[in-house]
Amino acid sequence: MLTQTPLKAVCTCGRVVLELKGAPIASLVCYCNDCQAGARQIEALPDAPLVQRPDGGTAYVVYRKDRVQTIKGADLLKALKLRPASATNRVIASCCNAAMLLNFDDGKHWVDIYRDRAGASAPPPEMRVCTKFAPNGASVPPDVPGYPGYAFPFLAKLIGAKIAMLFGR
Repeated sequence: MLTQTPLKAVCTCGRVVLELKGAPIASLVCYCNDCQAGARQIEALPDAPLVQRPDGGTAYVVYRKDRVQTIKGADLLKALKLRPASATNRVIASCCNAAMLLNFDDGKHWVDIYRDRAGASAPPPEMRVCTKFAPNGASVPPDVPGYPGYAFPFLAKLIGAKIAMLFGR
């Protein structure tokens, strides 16, 4: 039973609000080439807030898809793709071009919420993934474990979340 107060993810102008229920699957920073390109794509929009960290990483709080609900401004959400055939959608609040979430066309069971949208209540990163793709000269902080690819601990958490969903937990 979920008893913790839901976290809110809010766009910069406040017209889009997501409710995030229960504990996240993970909180991480990703350095993959797609996350870097997606951040540049969003940051190029008029008045868009920054997405990437100075070290080239993008911070996310990962939630089960069934625990994320748009409670305000659903009509303002707009999906962006790096390539037309990509299964990955970077979803912005079109009112202020704030990056809100990353989801997938192929039915994955999780949603990546851009950590900055959840504000100070967001859990701190617990790992850094795909660090081998960090920009040349970037200094990846050693504050949490860093992995050159998608880390086994992260993949195990995703599998655990899928199993919990299957059993209605």
